[in-house]
Amino acid sequence: MDKLERDQRMNGKVILEKKQFDITLDRLCFELIEKHEHFSNTALIGLQPRGIYLSRRIHKRIQEILGKTSILYGELDIAFYRDDFRRGNEQIIPNELKMDFSVEDKQIVLIDDVLYTGRTIRAALDALTDFGRPSKVELLVLIDRRYSRHLPIQPDYVGMAVDSRANEKVKVEWKETAKQDVVQMITN
Repeated sequence: MDKLERDQRMNGKVILEKKQFDITLDRLCFELIEKHEHFSNTALIGLQPRGIYLSRRIHKRIQEILGKTSILYGELDIAFYRDDFRRGNEQIIPNELKMDFSVEDKQIVLIDDVLYTGRTIRAALDALTDFGRPSKVELLVLIDRRYSRHLPIQPDYVGMAVDSRANEKVKVEWKETAKQDVVQMITN
């Protein structure tokens, strides 16, 4: 066990490690394929900033499974749509927007790493309307923190559901930014 793994285990309870992580991602991809078949009228949209790591992997894996490279994909920045946009002293720095298609009459799958209060998803729905009116919007999340919603939003596809207290935080780390894929529950 290297120092990073040891530090992570000391700071929180690991709830998804590499092997379970990969299995969970594959399961989510097959659930999407079962529902959307060839993705002819479906677009996958990752939510900035943290949902993009999951959405990029899901998009890539579905392309590999189907042998198809023309699945619509975008990354949506919701920074200025958040209801806490003007609160606090921190300056909000927007992320790069990657949406080069209209969502008009398309089936949209919004993808984020953790669903907690639902506020991020509400902001995403507001932002999405700037790109057209979809025929349907679904939500895929890696982790669903049940029992903590502020808004009536539920995911259609869930990697793992966890029950957590107010003093706990779910932290998703990606090999792209933290050397390994791991999800842990951290108590503040």
